[in-house]
Amino acid sequence: MPKTPNALERKLISQLRRRLRDSGITHYLGFVLAEATRGRVVITMRVQNKLLQAHGVVHGGVLASLADTAGGLASYMACPPGTRVATIEMKINYLEAISEGTVRAVAQVVRIGRHTSVVDCDITDSKKRLVGKALMTFFVGPFPAGK
Repeated sequence: MPKTPNALERKLISQLRRRLRDSGITHYLGFVLAEATRGRVVITMRVQNKLLQAHGVVHGGVLASLADTAGGLASYMACPPGTRVATIEMKINYLEAISEGTVRAVAQVVRIGRHTSVVDCDITDSKKRLVGKALMTFFVGPFPAGK
């Protein structure tokens, strides 16, 4: 059972929801923040026709975007407020095809250092099948001057 977020976490969760809503691509893809705690984020997405590739299953790039977004936000939740997070590297395995229902990405920071964060992400479908697995590395650090 997830713990109740403290005041800082509630503020960060509000910022994350706003970012997902205001970002053109995450809004278009239908990403919804389901949970967020220090170093862990859950994002869901309803399968829609616009997300399917020629064979009628969710496009791999959509799943990669879901994992990348969840991983970046998990890293952000593990850092001091205002930290910049940017993807350095990502590896994803596609394990099952998805054609309907809801997809859930659970991203957990494995290790965070001064300038990098390593995140593991499980992607599951409505049937609770593990449909994808991602491992990502993110830059974490201050915003450059003037940004």
